[in-house]
Amino acid sequence: MTEQDNLPLSGVRVIEFSHMVMGPTVGVILADLGADVVKVEPIDGDNTRRLQGSGAGFFSMYNRNKRSICVDLKSDAGGALAKKLINSADVVIENFRPGAMDKLGYGYDALAVDNPGLIYCSARGFLSGPYEHRAALDEVVQMMGGLAYMTGLPDRPMRAGASVVDVMGGMFAVIGILAALESRHKTGKGKRVVSSLFESVAFLMGQHMAQEVAQNAPVKPMSIRTSAWGIYDVFATQDDESVFVAVVSDTQWRKFCESFELDDFLADKSLAANGDRVQARDRVLPVIQNLFATFTKSELMTRLDECGLPFAGIGKPSDLFDEPHLLASGGLLDVTLQDGTQTRLPGLPLQMDGKRFGLRHDLPKHGEHTQEILKAAGFADEEISGLFDDKVIA
Repeated sequence: MTEQDNLPLSGVRVIEFSHMVMGPTVGVILADLGADVVKVEPIDGDNTRRLQGSGAGFFSMYNRNKRSICVDLKSDAGGALAKKLINSADVVIENFRPGAMDKLGYGYDALAVDNPGLIYCSARGFLSGPYEHRAALDEVVQMMGGLAYMTGLPDRPMRAGASVVDVMGGMFAVIGILAALESRHKTGKGKRVVSSLFESVAFLMGQHMAQEVAQNAPVKPMSIRTSAWGIYDVFATQDDESVFVAVVSDTQWRKFCESFELDDFLADKSLAANGDRVQARDRVLPVIQNLFATFTKSELMTRLDECGLPFAGIGKPSDLFDEPHLLASGGLLDVTLQDGTQTRLPGLPLQMDGKRFGLRHDLPKHGEHTQEILKAAGFADEEISGLFDDKVIA
């Protein structure tokens, strides 16, 4: 789904002041859905472009379908330019430290005077409260909120293997923006939307908080948890590979036993209910481990697929480049990295009327659309040339 007029957010104009992951996630979701997202970068470009190590993929993943303009926001001319762009926008996104945008004159209260319909989204570390002034990172709130504890071993907290809180915080921000757009349809007025990392982790941890109350006992990390199901494990295969297998209902248990000819288990009434199978794991799992060890990975996965059980090989991120399901469904988008490398990266995990959301604009070079954006905003060629000469824009 790439034709602009057919996209659900076609006609929505967004100005994005953001970097790293959380803010750009907000922008890329809106952009994929059809919004015109203008990414405002510093004169020398977003620092995220230059990250190495585990941050080397941030810019490439979260900035497609956007247009880039580079502006010196600290200059008077740059400030006036940015405000002109904002005055014609529906949405502003920012994810800087609390107070930073206000100091530049781009706080919500100041901008709403000239654009009362503006929806202003701040992506923060914390919502209002004692910690609202603090800077935060994905890993910081994972440690604070219990996600690192639940992911690691009892004496070794470990962050999740992706920027899950940054992305989740961005998703909640988009939900807030869409709700504010709907509210504006009724009232004509914009709103300020704030999404946060810490409260996103707290939302994730809600199930474990409820579990602790329900069981009247501290929860254990997932690495040593008591499973909710009798079979919910990784098993070794004959060819030294591994497969995760789950049997999460009594109906699945019967199908599993029939498919793998486990007649003794099927006849054992003490294993008919999931709760009883959980208590009998020490008796059941060794039998299944030995059985699965007689199959190759391919043989086992074929058999599991035939009987309709949840299963998965143990994949790596690199496996996704050639994942048949993603390739067949349009789930990977062709993009060009900053060094010219061509690759595929995952698209928005949504489908509408049977179609996936695709690529309209490749990853922008910094300042690639500066002139185009300013012309559309009504700036004359002479004005634009002067701003370039004065290094207000790039």
